[in-house]
Amino acid sequence: MKHFTHFRDISPDIANALIRRARALKAGESSQALRNKLLGLLFMDPSLRTRTSFDAAAAKLGGQAISLDVGQGVWGLEYLDNVVMNGDKPEHVREAAGVLSQYVDVLGVRAFSHGEGLASDEADRIIGAFRAHAKVPVISLESAREHPCQGLADMMCAQEEFGDLSGVTIALSWAPHIKALPRAVPNSLLLSAAAMGAKIKVAHPLGYALAPEVTAQALQLAEQTGGKIDFYTNQQSALRGAHVVYAKSWGPTDALVPSPNDPSLAEWMPTEAHFAQADEKAVYMHCLPVRRGVEIAHEVLDGPRSRVLREAGNRLWVQMAALEYLLS
Repeated sequence: MKHFTHFRDISPDIANALIRRARALKAGESSQALRNKLLGLLFMDPSLRTRTSFDAAAAKLGGQAISLDVGQGVWGLEYLDNVVMNGDKPEHVREAAGVLSQYVDVLGVRAFSHGEGLASDEADRIIGAFRAHAKVPVISLESAREHPCQGLADMMCAQEEFGDLSGVTIALSWAPHIKALPRAVPNSLLLSAAAMGAKIKVAHPLGYALAPEVTAQALQLAEQTGGKIDFYTNQQSALRGAHVVYAKSWGPTDALVPSPNDPSLAEWMPTEAHFAQADEKAVYMHCLPVRRGVEIAHEVLDGPRSRVLREAGNRLWVQMAALEYLLS
């Protein structure tokens, strides 16, 4: 039984095949991979694009999606083993996953980071509990560690723009925010770009490095595919020559550094002036939602460089391809 909750579940060859299939589906090819089948979607955190795109993917594949919101009409779920359940979580994932597996053919789970540190995010216990106890394929709707469908949609968008990514430079730049955000999206961007053989430049302020386990995995992928990854604490160095600028906020790893909304970090918000260092055809990408005037300047988001809407639209097609793969 296949799962797709982390990038390690697929090889670079499979990642490329999924994007090729997604582009074929977008071009008009049809599929009935979910005919007479049900997709269960379990949300522990809010969603706009993920919920809607998976609902649409199920319908386009001939099936149906059932969305459930944990804590809102669905019991709160405990995921840790060997705990006395005398709190506000009356049901355990062991039973929930076992029951839902009898109702649906694929189970999607969305469970953000709880902000308990890199070790907790790396353990990814909620999505791991569903993988352990579900009897059907599990697909991530974003977890504490990764958002793999977003990563594939990002790479599909970059391929539509530049073709083969082996000669393309992708700058993953930290951006300011009103609060500390999870690292799932930047983690997945780094991993998926490495799997495509791209040249990746990661820029962040001191104290905002990504998890060493994720960067080590990305470096291994880059070595396998001929890609390259460099890390900077100077944003301009990372933007130099970039074809894709992916500006995204994430939280610090050091409690002593400035917070994401500190005025001293405001210059990390990309404006059109920041693109002077980039390739003349450089585009801007972001997973959405994005805080205008905080993470990115209005002039960039509304200007000709922005690809955020196409990028979000590609979620539908890569998720259709991923569901086909899980059910094949």
